[in-house]
Amino acid sequence: MSAFVNRLFRLHAGEIGLVLALGILLLSNSLAMQVSSVVSVSGFLSEVGPNQILIVWIVDMLLVILAAGLQSLIVDRFDRITLMGWISLAFALAYTVLRIMFTFGAPGWLTYSLLYLLTDQQWLFFPLIFWILANDIFDMAQSQRLFPVIGGLGFMGQIAGLGITAAAANLLKERNVSTVELLSLNVVIYILVYVLVVTRLRGVRIRETTHPRESVREALTEGWAFIREVPTFRFLTLSMIAAGMAITIVEFRFLADSNSAFHDPASFQTFYSLYKIGLAGGGLAIQSLLTSRIINRMTLKNAFFILPVALVAGTLALIAWPGIATSTIARATTRILQNTDESARKSFQALVPEERRGRVSMFMDSYLYAIGTIIGSLVTGAVILVGIGVRSTSDYYVYIGAALLASVVATWAIARVRTTYDTSMLNWRLKRRQRGASVLDKLEF
Repeated sequence: MSAFVNRLFRLHAGEIGLVLALGILLLSNSLAMQVSSVVSVSGFLSEVGPNQILIVWIVDMLLVILAAGLQSLIVDRFDRITLMGWISLAFALAYTVLRIMFTFGAPGWLTYSLLYLLTDQQWLFFPLIFWILANDIFDMAQSQRLFPVIGGLGFMGQIAGLGITAAAANLLKERNVSTVELLSLNVVIYILVYVLVVTRLRGVRIRETTHPRESVREALTEGWAFIREVPTFRFLTLSMIAAGMAITIVEFRFLADSNSAFHDPASFQTFYSLYKIGLAGGGLAIQSLLTSRIINRMTLKNAFFILPVALVAGTLALIAWPGIATSTIARATTRILQNTDESARKSFQALVPEERRGRVSMFMDSYLYAIGTIIGSLVTGAVILVGIGVRSTSDYYVYIGAALLASVVATWAIARVRTTYDTSMLNWRLKRRQRGASVLDKLEF
C-alpha cells in the first residue's frame, strides 16, 4: 500500500511521514480558516452590509503591514518550528477571546469585524511561516515534487471546513443556536496543531542559516533591497500589486451580488459554503494533479501569465454581462488560478539564499498583497462614494474598469518578468545558485 502511495504521489523512501505531518498542519489551518471565514462574512454582511467591508479590508491590510514588520524581524532569527508552535497557541487564544465576546453580547459589528480580521491574519501568517519552514526542510528538487501534495492536503482541509459550515447553517438555525458556536472547534484545532508541532516536528532536521542581529528597519529594507535590485523580482512585484487590486474589486463585486441575491443569513452561509466547496474541489484537483505539470510544460517564467490573463478575461466579462453568475465565475476562476500562481511563486522564491528567504517571502507574500488590497478598496470605495454623491448608477462600470486596467498592467509586468529572466539569473544576489540562462528550466516538476 505504501509503495503504491509513494508511486502515486512521487514520494521517495522516508518522506511519507514528514509529508503527512506537514500536510495535517496545513489541513488543520485550512479547516479552521474556512469555518471562521464563512461565519465572519455571512455575519458581517447581515449585520453591517457589503459596502462597509471595504473599510474592514483596509484596516485588515494595515494590520498585515504592521504585523509583517515585526514578523520580518524574527522570522529569520528564530527556529521556524518554534514559531509554528507559538502562532498555533496565539490563534487558540484569539479564538477563545472572541468566543467569550460573543457569549457576553458584544456589538455585532465589532465581533464580526474582529473575526474577519483574525481570519485574514490566519490565512496569511500561518501559511507564510509554514512554507518558509517547508523550504528549510526540503531542498529545491524535493519542493517541486512534494509541495503540490502538501498543498493538496490543505485543500482537503478547506473542503472539510466548508462542509461543516454548510451542514451547520440550517441545522443550528432549526435549534435556534448561533453559528458562532463553531468557533469553539477552532480553539480545539489549534491546540491539537500545537501538540503535533511539539511531538512530530521537534526532531526534524532543517538547514542551518545565519541569523544576523539587525534593527527592525534593517530587517524591513532587506526584502525590498533584494526585490529592487533583481529585475525579474521587481516586475513580479508590480504584477502582484496590480493583480491584488483587480482581485479585490472582483471579490467585492461577488459579495455585493451575493448579498443582493440571498437576504437570509443562513441561506447565504449555505450558498457561500457550497460555492467554496466547489472552489476548493477545483483547486484540489488542479493543485494535486495539474499545477506541477502546467509549470513544467510552460516553464516557470511563463506560468506567471496565467493569473493576470484570467483577470483580464474576468473583468471584461463583468463589464459585458454584469450579475451574480458572472461575478461568481470570475471570482472562482481567479481564486483557483491563484493557487497555481502561488506554487510558481514559492518555487521562484527558492532562488533566494536561505538567510534572506524569510524576509523576501514576507515582503512579497504580505506587503504586496496588502498594498494591492488597500489600493483596490480605496478605488472602489471612492467610486461608490462619488456615485452616491452625484446619484450615478454607473459606478459599477467605473470600478470594474479600474480592475480591467490593473489586470492589463499585471499582464504587462509579467511580460517584463519574462524578458528580464535570463539577465536576472546573473545578478550577484543570486550568486548562491548556478549561473546560467536555464537554471529553472532544467528543474523537474
